[in-house]
Amino acid sequence: MSAAEHAQTSTGYIKHHLQNLQVCHTDEGWIWNECQGNFWTFNVDTLAFSVILGLVFILIFRSVAKKATVGKPGKMQAFVEMVVDFVDSNVKDTFHGRNPLIAPLGLTIFVWVFFMNLMDLIPVDWLPMAASTVGVDYLKVVPSTDLNATFALSISVFILIVYYSIKVKGIGGFTKELTLQPFNHWAAIPFNLLLEGVALLAKPISLSLRLFGNMYAGELLFILIALLGYYQLPLHFPWAVFHILVITLQAFIFMMLTIVYLSLAHEDH
Repeated sequence: MSAAEHAQTSTGYIKHHLQNLQVCHTDEGWIWNECQGNFWTFNVDTLAFSVILGLVFILIFRSVAKKATVGKPGKMQAFVEMVVDFVDSNVKDTFHGRNPLIAPLGLTIFVWVFFMNLMDLIPVDWLPMAASTVGVDYLKVVPSTDLNATFALSISVFILIVYYSIKVKGIGGFTKELTLQPFNHWAAIPFNLLLEGVALLAKPISLSLRLFGNMYAGELLFILIALLGYYQLPLHFPWAVFHILVITLQAFIFMMLTIVYLSLAHEDH
């Protein structure tokens, strides 16, 4: 194989693994994978794996809760209790308001995002090759490498931020927060609104791009390692071990920033 042919093959391999399984609606009806520039496009693999992983999270925690014992806990119960205590302690240390939603929300975000990220440890060829045997041409298995998924998560958090800001401070208080900070003078309202508006909108953008960027880079590195064929094992294993820290850290950061932003939304200055 020539160098040009090998480069083209490698490029095609990378593009194939970075392509979502898509369906979109056109004037001719619903079509698959020919959706460039179409607004009504759904990344089917992202939606499917997100729902499946959410159900896995619910079923595991529900099963442990039903079988929980007061005496010596089993390994799964001990692990779930450790995760719940970890999230609860971080919520108590960070969130300064009173809202029973925050701890369950923090737990859901941490575990769900962790499960999404964990899919990155599955060798990049396994599930796409299995899907190709049943006629599925494309399959991305890591939902958090899809910008649509990370933005959906961050926009949900953003809606909660605005909702609780208005609920706790009132429309007037929320408006004053945007217009009279950091300079408490009517003449500075346009400047304050610009600063506070940018800061408010930066929250969901930073949440989504941080998670997406780190996970996309990790997936791309796995794909590049996979190009080595049988020689990938010496590199795949150490990177996978290191990536365990990355996927856990990204889930933790997303959870903590959500708690911090909601804590600020509950503070009435």
